[in-house]
This record gives sequence, structure tokens and C-alpha cells, in this order.
Amino acid sequence: MKEGQEWALNPKDRGPVRALARDYVDSKRRVSEYYMYILLLLVAALFFRSKAAQEFISPLILVLVFVIVVDAQLIKRALNRLVAQRLPGNSTRGLTLYAVMRALQIRRFRIPAPRVHPGDKI
Repeated sequence: MKEGQEWALNPKDRGPVRALARDYVDSKRRVSEYYMYILLLLVAALFFRSKAAQEFISPLILVLVFVIVVDAQLIKRALNRLVAQRLPGNSTRGLTLYAVMRALQIRRFRIPAPRVHPGDKI
């Protein structure tokens, strides 16, 4: 499953549309890829009892959520266009959530493992 062999994948990961979505997400570096690292820092910063730190952290969390929502919309638009070009007639149901969840994961922990490197053409 980690290697991406079709027969070993979970049903949610199977099919050419999902493979295209994985390759699209893995071929680009996005802000959402660093979301977990930033979130860990923010959670650690929440333990500071300083009023100044709290006033800085709360808006930063809101900005981070806004950036993730905008990134999700960009992924959705690009994926729908790419699927319409390369795999016309295939359903894109659930594809946005699948791609966004993959983009939010730390790259080395993604399963199936990325087949393309950042910057590669798909």
C-alpha cells in the first residue's frame, strides 16, 4: 500500500482520478503542507501565560484557517480543470476533500507515498 500498488490500496485511494489528485498535490509545495508544523508551534505557544503572546496567537490561528480555506479552493478549481482535461467523464465526487486532506499531511507520512517530487510535471 505504501508503494501505491493499485491492488493494495484502500478503496478510497483507488482509481485514476484519485491517482491524478495525489500526483497533483504531491507535485507542488503549498502553505497547507506546513500546516501541521505551524499548528504544533501554535499549540506549544498556547501554554505561555503571557497576555501579549495570547493576543498574537489568536489572530494567527484565524489567518492560518483562512489560508487553508483559500488553498482548498485553489486545489478544487485546479483539480476539476485537470480531471476535465485528462479524464473526461469521470466523477470528481469527494475529490476536493481527498486532495485537501492529502495536502494537509506532512509529506513523508503520506500513504500511498508520493510518486512525484515537488516541481515535477504531471
